[in-house]
Amino acid sequence: MKKQNGAGAGGGRSRPPIKSSHEKVLESSGAQARAKKARRAARVPTPEIAIPRARAPKKARLPAPADGDAGGQWSVASEIARERATAIAIAALDKKAVGVEILDVAGKVDYADFLVVMTGRSDRHTQALAQGIEEALKKKGVRPMAVEGLPHGSWVLMDFGDVVVHVFQDETRQLYDIEGLWLDAHRLPVPKGAEPEHSRDQEV
Repeated sequence: MKKQNGAGAGGGRSRPPIKSSHEKVLESSGAQARAKKARRAARVPTPEIAIPRARAPKKARLPAPADGDAGGQWSVASEIARERATAIAIAALDKKAVGVEILDVAGKVDYADFLVVMTGRSDRHTQALAQGIEEALKKKGVRPMAVEGLPHGSWVLMDFGDVVVHVFQDETRQLYDIEGLWLDAHRLPVPKGAEPEHSRDQEV
């Protein structure tokens, strides 16, 4: 009579199944994979909480003056910048600048509140306009941060911080058409009667 499988000689206890080498490799590989996965999960950094940056305070809005400045609309430009742009326009008119315009670009760009655009009749006239503006602002304790294009005179750019000045010759002004690029910008009224009496007498 044949012995049943798993029956031992002593008491008939069944033998535990013997794992093959192939099964041991699979079990070891699974354990290693689970351990590796656990270690990887432990290394995952906790997501950082995004803290919103504090925004810079906005400039105070100034109501439009009673004379209808800026088309009766408010501006975020500072009063200092407004006065500086007006002083630049007056200095330009003193030197016979043509087509002076003051564009309010406050809130539209981050490099200036106003652009002052004008035309000189020649390269020497353009240079004279730039020098006259610089001298007039110097008397008020204001100096340009940068002046570019002065040797050539076809386009002189003057950076006064919150006011940027463009002194063009006519052909260059038409080419770059800054006023056309800023059709939606408010225009400040150009000061009238700013030209001194001695200048008008010289023209007569």
